[in-house]
Amino acid sequence: MKELFFARADVQTATSLFYYEKIGVVQQLIHQLKYQGREEVSAFLGKWLAAALQNDPAFQEIDLVIPVPVHPKRRAKRGYNQVDGFGKELAIALGARFRESVLIKSRNTINQAQLGQVKRSDETQSPYKLMEQIAPGTHVLLVDDVITTGTTLALCAKELHKNPGIQLSIATMAVSV
Repeated sequence: MKELFFARADVQTATSLFYYEKIGVVQQLIHQLKYQGREEVSAFLGKWLAAALQNDPAFQEIDLVIPVPVHPKRRAKRGYNQVDGFGKELAIALGARFRESVLIKSRNTINQAQLGQVKRSDETQSPYKLMEQIAPGTHVLLVDDVITTGTTLALCAKELHKNPGIQLSIATMAVSV
């Protein structure tokens, strides 16, 4: 996963709980979470990954967990950010703080699942904005649901790196194969 960010974002380490395929149990879980109101799937997957990361030295120094934000209109329609429960469980297990207010999504973009690879990987117009400063030396864990091209996470990473001296790692529910 870390190779997805080569020359795009400075990432210490990256991990994912599952591989994501268009047909399968993981796809069904993510679909339930994002489109069928099954918010509890987020925390369930967070606990699962947290159990694996608690003894991983690469994740022992995490100070702050930040979810990739969703636009307020999408959040209102869904009723929640699908990665909040995931991030909160990771923060608890790693002894870190969870803050969803650091980044916002200022522009409501088309659902990434509906875009092709080329449009999905456009990094010129970021809809993400940094809203809060992070102290130098803070190790941030950025969390998201599914990583396909890595563009969303790279754009969020670029915003987070406006804070000098932070370290950044990434954890997702699934990575597309």
